[in-house]
Amino acid sequence: MARPRTITDERLLQAAESVIGMVGPGFTLAQVAKEAGVAVGTIAQRFGSKNGLLQALSRMNTEYVVGRMRECGEAADPVEGLRAAVVVVYEGLGTAETAANHLGQLGADIGDPELRALLGVHFTAVEGELRRLVRLAARDLPGAPGVVRAARVLLGVANGASLDWSIRPKGRYVDRVGQDVDAVLTAWKGSIRSGS
Repeated sequence: MARPRTITDERLLQAAESVIGMVGPGFTLAQVAKEAGVAVGTIAQRFGSKNGLLQALSRMNTEYVVGRMRECGEAADPVEGLRAAVVVVYEGLGTAETAANHLGQLGADIGDPELRALLGVHFTAVEGELRRLVRLAARDLPGAPGVVRAARVLLGVANGASLDWSIRPKGRYVDRVGQDVDAVLTAWKGSIRSGS
């Protein structure tokens, strides 16, 4: 009889995410196993390889990020919901060091065809949620360049801010990206908000 699974895949993937934040793309399955408190064989049995683990982590992150964006988008004010959804895309970056390690892994993922395809799925899903939220906020953003382009611009702001902040950290990432998103949304509103 097989032993029951007491360690969930989610726990193993969270351990992998934590180790990547500490070590970057050079992480090993042994480090993930140690972080999760399991044997290396447990991870190999569940995911097959480091690449399989990264594929599962990519799928989990896509589901999580889009879910968080959806939650944020439920704000009473559609523009505030859109803003919150953009800010939350990279909310888990942590410190500048862990952000740099995660972005280093992103660079490694881009070099692998399977992981690059999953990144495409991720960015398509995130952009799709941004499109939905832009449509909801469109009436209040008369200067926006259209749904598709507006979503791409906002995703570009989040992506660029995460990269720049990981290299030149000043303050908190969420504050930095929030200020950048405010600048774009204010221009699209056609008026200047106080305190921005």
